Amino acid sequence: MFVVLLRFSDNKGQAGQLMQDHKDWLARGFDDGVFLMAGSLQPGLGGAVLAHNTSLAELEGRVAEDPFVAEKVVSAEILEIAPSRADARLEFLLGGS
Repeated sequence: MFVVLLRFSDNKGQAGQLMQDHKDWLARGFDDGVFLMAGSLQPGLGGAVLAHNTSLAELEGRVAEDPFVAEKVVSAEILEIAPSRADARLEFLLGGS
């Protein structure tokens, strides 16, 4: 599983113009069963996505397609986690990537 950190860059001012395209990108990730959670980094630092059911290479490609990343509104950092223990509600994460 992965945590994707999307931290605002100096080009943050373009976020409003690209917001709907960014939301559409997020929706595709959820529809494809890759994204589990998305939200804002506080206070106003950018966003984060929890992803699974994908490889690092596939996720890197998906993240590169985010309009915020493509237009340098955010810089992306992908952290890979190898889960070894989880709350019962999240045990499905233990068997996948």
